[in-house]
Amino acid sequence: MALRVGVFGAGGRMGATVCRAVANDPELDLVAAVDPQHAGIDLRQLAGVDTDLQVAPDAGALAAADASVAVDFTHLAAACANLGWCAEHGVHAVVGTTGFSQADLDRFGEAFTASNCVIAPNFAIGAVLMMRFAELAAPWFETAEVVELHHDDKRDAPSGTAMLTAERMAAASDDWAPDPTTTEVAQGARGARGPGGIPVHSVRLRGLVAHQEVLLGTTGQMLTLRHDSYDRSSYMPGVLLAVKAVADRPGVTVGLDAVLGL
Repeated sequence: MALRVGVFGAGGRMGATVCRAVANDPELDLVAAVDPQHAGIDLRQLAGVDTDLQVAPDAGALAAADASVAVDFTHLAAACANLGWCAEHGVHAVVGTTGFSQADLDRFGEAFTASNCVIAPNFAIGAVLMMRFAELAAPWFETAEVVELHHDDKRDAPSGTAMLTAERMAAASDDWAPDPTTTEVAQGARGARGPGGIPVHSVRLRGLVAHQEVLLGTTGQMLTLRHDSYDRSSYMPGVLLAVKAVADRPGVTVGLDAVLGL
C-alpha cells in the first residue's frame, strides 16, 4: 500500500518539485497539497502533476486525506506552525525549511511523541557527504573557512548547511589557528564567525541554486571540498528517502546523514 503524503508550500518552487517527485514515485501517493497563497489552483497547472488535486488553504486537507507524512518547504514561521500541527495530529514530518533555533528544535523534540520528524538543512546526498568529509578532515588542518552561495531569493544567511558544516568541524577539532587579520578595510570582509570561530561567508546571486565550498589549509597544502546543486531536483532523492524512513526514526532527527547511516 502506497504511503500517503501531503506537501506544505506546494505553490513554491521547491514545494512544486516535491509534489512532482512524490507523484512519480510508485511507493508514494500524493493526497494533499497546501499553500494559502495558491489555494484553489489546480495542482496540474501549478506543478505539472497528473492529478485532480487542488491546492488547499490549510492543514485540514492533510487530515481529510488521511496523510501519514507531510513534507514542508516553506519559511520559518509557517514551518513552526505546520510542525506543531503535525505533532498534534500524529502526522510524520519531513522538513527542508531552515533557520530553526535550538529552542525550536527542543520544542519539536518535546512535541513529537505520537509521530516523528526529520529536519535536514540540505537533502542533497552529495552535500551531506561533503559535510561528513569536512568533519573527517578537520583534525588534520589548522585553518578553515566555509563559503556558501545561493540564489537571491534565499532569506536566511548563513545557510543552515554552512552552519551545520562549521558546527560539525568545530566538534571534530578545537585546534584552529587565530585569524591574522588586524585591519578590516571593509567591515565584514572576513565573514561571520560560525561555531569554533570558523569564518563563514554568504553569497547571494541571481542564477545560482545552492553551492558550498569548504576550504581547509595547513602547511604547504590545501583541501577544497565543493558541492553544487544545479537544479532543485538534486534534493528529491534525499527527500523521498526521508519520507520513506521517517516512520522508523522516533522523535526528531536532525540531518539526513543519520538517515543515510553516516
